[in-house]
Amino acid sequence: MTKKTLKDLVDTMEAEVSTKATPVKAQKSAEAEVSVMEALMSAHPFEIPKVGDVLAGTVIDVSSNSALLDLGPLGTGVVLGKEMKDGLGSNAKLKIGDVVTATLTDLENEDGYIELSIREASYEKSWDDIESKRDNKDIVTTKVLEANKGGLMIEINGIVGFLPVSQLSSEHYPRVEDGDKNKILELLRKLIGQELTVRILDADREAEKLIGSEKAAQSEKEREVISNLKIGDKIEGEVSGVVDFGAFVKFPSPSGKKGEKLEGLVHISELAWQLIDDPREIVKMGDIVSAQIIGIEDTRISLSMKTLREDPWSRVKEKYNVGDIVDGKVDKINHFGSFVYLDKDIHGLAHVSEFQDVYTGKKMEDIFKTGEVYKWKILSIEPKTHRMGLLPVK
Repeated sequence: MTKKTLKDLVDTMEAEVSTKATPVKAQKSAEAEVSVMEALMSAHPFEIPKVGDVLAGTVIDVSSNSALLDLGPLGTGVVLGKEMKDGLGSNAKLKIGDVVTATLTDLENEDGYIELSIREASYEKSWDDIESKRDNKDIVTTKVLEANKGGLMIEINGIVGFLPVSQLSSEHYPRVEDGDKNKILELLRKLIGQELTVRILDADREAEKLIGSEKAAQSEKEREVISNLKIGDKIEGEVSGVVDFGAFVKFPSPSGKKGEKLEGLVHISELAWQLIDDPREIVKMGDIVSAQIIGIEDTRISLSMKTLREDPWSRVKEKYNVGDIVDGKVDKINHFGSFVYLDKDIHGLAHVSEFQDVYTGKKMEDIFKTGEVYKWKILSIEPKTHRMGLLPVK
């Protein structure tokens, strides 16, 4: 096999020019002088490649550690060892006749070949594809490589990226009641090796930063399913998570497709009619509950459990009247007053200003204790806003 290098090409072209050009000595006028390189470029109008350029070539020979590429008029290029294997991946193999792209790393190595790297070309091509998918908001499949307390390490086109916990779908989001990070990590590790569908949120080639979102990938699908729901619909589902601000409930999608579920949030204020400090007092993981859809915003579904129960305040005036002296248990005390329960559903507020009229110069904490029962006078009742004004009775 005759080896043709970039240097051979330049030498040949210079020879062609020298046979056609007028010898410099015979040319007396400086204006008539033409450099060999200028004539070379004129006779062969193509751009000489530079290190870093990506070239296309046809495989003409393959060995276990290298491959030779025919680069046309540029000559023969060689791809060595790691530069070939890393670019192709573990399963791919080069064959004679394959057309591949490679990055020029050396114009002429010690053996006289143009040295190339499929790895570098593959890396750039991977980023080109990633950026295109990001811009087009394409959905891609990725494999989970590792897990840490912040999320998952994923791979797209051979590029390692990150999938934050906050960007996991409701199906894979680690709901840990006490927020224990070690428990969260334990759940995330169960996803290692699994394939997830994600959308690329951020791709920065220079910083080698790649961020994916499983939640965003499912948004379109969820929107389509959610479009079949409407405010007022009643659902029955399983409590899939309990947090300080409420409870998550998974319920069958209206499509009726087996295994397809949606998830909504019952805010703490919608769990029950009474005041709640901790949602865990009302529900726990695995409970089967009924709820009503009270809001749909994008892919977020808001649910209410209390709307399916009679509002105890609708009949409050059948039990209590302004001016009544009643027993009430202090539930909690804060800087603006004491919350007092007259029964399990109806509560009132003894405002600090009213308290001072009775106990001038005193602090509520000095007079009342949470959990204790005291006498109160009802000053006002507002059923629509669930408010009742109380005055302590000495």
